[in-house]
Amino acid sequence: MSSLKFGTSGLRGLVTDMRPELCARYVGAFLSHLEAAGGPGSQVPVLVGRDLRASSPDIAAACLSAARAAGYETLDCGALPTPALALEAMRLGAPAIMVTGSHIPADRNGLKFYKPDGEIDKVDEAGILRHFEQRKEVSVAKAEASPAISSEALDNYRRRYEAVGEGFALAGMKVGIYQHSSVARDLIAHVLESLGAIPVPLGRSETFIPVDTEALRAEDVELAKGWAAEFDLDAIVSTDGDADRPLVADEQGRFLRGDVVGVLTAFMAGADTVVTPVTSSSAVELSGMFARVVRTRVGSPYVIE
Repeated sequence: MSSLKFGTSGLRGLVTDMRPELCARYVGAFLSHLEAAGGPGSQVPVLVGRDLRASSPDIAAACLSAARAAGYETLDCGALPTPALALEAMRLGAPAIMVTGSHIPADRNGLKFYKPDGEIDKVDEAGILRHFEQRKEVSVAKAEASPAISSEALDNYRRRYEAVGEGFALAGMKVGIYQHSSVARDLIAHVLESLGAIPVPLGRSETFIPVDTEALRAEDVELAKGWAAEFDLDAIVSTDGDADRPLVADEQGRFLRGDVVGVLTAFMAGADTVVTPVTSSSAVELSGMFARVVRTRVGSPYVIE
């Protein structure tokens, strides 16, 4: 019995269960579902990206091989943030697969599937599972060497944030970057520097650390307080493993929960309606910042719906 299951955000399970043949079945099922739903078909490439887990390169290679075996061209986007891969997929009108377990421990991993117009929803999950069951006897192509990694997706994502520099007063600010094993750890430093800040890299790790922006480990909290005092920082920033959730701390190293950061971001973006899970802070309503707040079940597919 495989541990792989669709959860709050994508397909996740034990690394030992993410065998090449099983990954190939899911990739094939995803592409078949898109075709059945009237998607673009094989005239567009399949984009594949990954986080920095030790298991991710091999799983990404299996996904690339499976897509090529299904008759698609592929684009290996290498290690990059999940939003960077999604942005590039939308730009190209192409499907994408991100190999990541987000913030869960390193003995687990997962696949996040993206349609040309964004992340899949619960209806798509059901469709993928139907096609998965129909592909039980499908043979698995041997993994082939992947073409060179393309940096275009990451470059486009970086330029997107550098272009907003005039709206941020970061000149001269010392901003600590809790790098750990975030796939965005170098990108954040480059962007902050381009916006006039002085980036201070901290806590870089070559082994995966499961940083959860909604449930920080006690050691992360203590590290931030120590760094803020030692380096006289104006703020500390970070992300989870695949960099689709931000982490922000003030000049004393006190972290804001991700849902609170979401409230502030939505306000800055001028949102009048906010859609968020039932577990988010009641500050969404109590702040009085938004005309309408819609609560959903936990999981990005429900929020998207």
